[in-house]
Amino acid sequence: MVKKRDGSFLGNVSPGQIVILNGAPLAGKSSIVKVIQETFDGVWMNLGVDVFARGVTPKRYQPGIGLRPGPGPGFGGDAPELEPLVPTFYAALYESIAVHSRLGLKVVTDIGHHGAIHQDILSDCAQRLAGLPVLFVGVRCPIEEIMKRRNQAGREGGYVAGTDDDPVPPPVALWQEEVHKPGIYDLEVDTSLLSPQGCAEVIRQRLAEGPPGTAFQQLAERE
Repeated sequence: MVKKRDGSFLGNVSPGQIVILNGAPLAGKSSIVKVIQETFDGVWMNLGVDVFARGVTPKRYQPGIGLRPGPGPGFGGDAPELEPLVPTFYAALYESIAVHSRLGLKVVTDIGHHGAIHQDILSDCAQRLAGLPVLFVGVRCPIEEIMKRRNQAGREGGYVAGTDDDPVPPPVALWQEEVHKPGIYDLEVDTSLLSPQGCAEVIRQRLAEGPPGTAFQQLAERE
């Protein structure tokens, strides 16, 4: 039930569907978000990592790539002194997602849950969405394709690129290893095999035909 400013209530409002897209940088998550916002029925709010971390968080407090809880300068440029803030940033993001859903708005979030340091963040985030309809989607992309995209984007785009001596830099390899742990998803898509439109259509069909997502409930119950 949504309370108005005058103290009265709007009546029963069904929570809005939440779709969480989890994957490494340049896996193609933001392109899927764009298709969902442009083609899915209803109002789909984008509360993804780029919007929250780059558009909301002051630049001097942005820990590396988006909200990544990485282990310091050797792994992508994070400032170690900012690491204590990362759990709070994630908590604020997911509380925002929850509020939007409870108001009846649909939410799509593109994010990378990199747990090399803060391994309990994903479980904490899942607990904050307890009781809400969440579809947790793993966005996969082979490392070869990731490196191709990184090398095309170049360092001017803010991405760690490969070199002849170091074709897959350690931060990129670590992303590929950590982002899909523990691997509990409701659905997975591979952007090297499907276009953004194709990935979005797979998600649309799952939302329409079910079953409802249970991955976040499982993650919330993990120790």
